[in-house]
Amino acid sequence: MQRIFALGVMVIPAIGMIEAVRLIWQGSVPAWAWVMLGVMYFVHMFGVTAGLHRMAAHRGLDAGPKMKALLTIMGSMAAQGPLLYWVATHRRHHIYSDKPGDPHSPNLHQNKLVGLWYSHMPWMLERSISVWSHYAKDVLRDRTYFFVNQYYLVWVVLGFAIPVVLGGLITGTLEGAWLGFIFGGLARMFCANQSAWMVGSISHRYGGKQFRTDDHSRNNWLVAVLAFGEGQQNNHHAFPINYRHSIYWYEPDLTGWVLALMAKLGLVHDLKFPSQKRIHELTLPESEKI
Repeated sequence: MQRIFALGVMVIPAIGMIEAVRLIWQGSVPAWAWVMLGVMYFVHMFGVTAGLHRMAAHRGLDAGPKMKALLTIMGSMAAQGPLLYWVATHRRHHIYSDKPGDPHSPNLHQNKLVGLWYSHMPWMLERSISVWSHYAKDVLRDRTYFFVNQYYLVWVVLGFAIPVVLGGLITGTLEGAWLGFIFGGLARMFCANQSAWMVGSISHRYGGKQFRTDDHSRNNWLVAVLAFGEGQQNNHHAFPINYRHSIYWYEPDLTGWVLALMAKLGLVHDLKFPSQKRIHELTLPESEKI
């Protein structure tokens, strides 16, 4: 079932993206559909980066039960797997980063192109699974996280239902509902997931390296812009618990900026950031930086 679902998440949004391109080519896409795409892209990506990744997987911040539920429900709409699956897989990636056991490293294949492609999507079709009770014991014990995990398919459907209903309400037509489904649903999922998956493929092969790590993680600014800061992989692997993936102010990290604002508003708390001493300890000499 996991493999069938993963294949569907790879293929069906791609079909929807083709339909979106056809509609764009015809010049029949209203402004509200573009806004829908942008808003749902933000909900999708911020939910993954802030909720599933930085909060649930790395505990780089905390929040009350309602905010925890909201952020992880938003992330679950991405259809990248149930919360427990996502956390366990990601923690396993950090433990074995770019070594045997890493579920999606682009650097474990003799053929570099094959490795890059495998780490982008086909890895999700493997039979191996990261055991929840081993990699995500704390998440299993959290009632809010367990609730979100239990109703995973509901959140995936909700991610499509919201733009469909809004499209229908905006236009009062079935055509509007269809446009909402295509742009706020399938095209959104295709664009956002491709950006997110580039973090595990592109950002472990191409980009800069400014901190000492024992893997091939790189800072790729293009991926960081598309994936709300996640492309700063060298920063992240050097300081995994950091709520921000940008160490310096000029590095793109939309998720980190929004979380900092949310903290000021009292919506999240306990934001973690490495000390200047620790940053200095892991900074590479200029001659070794890439």
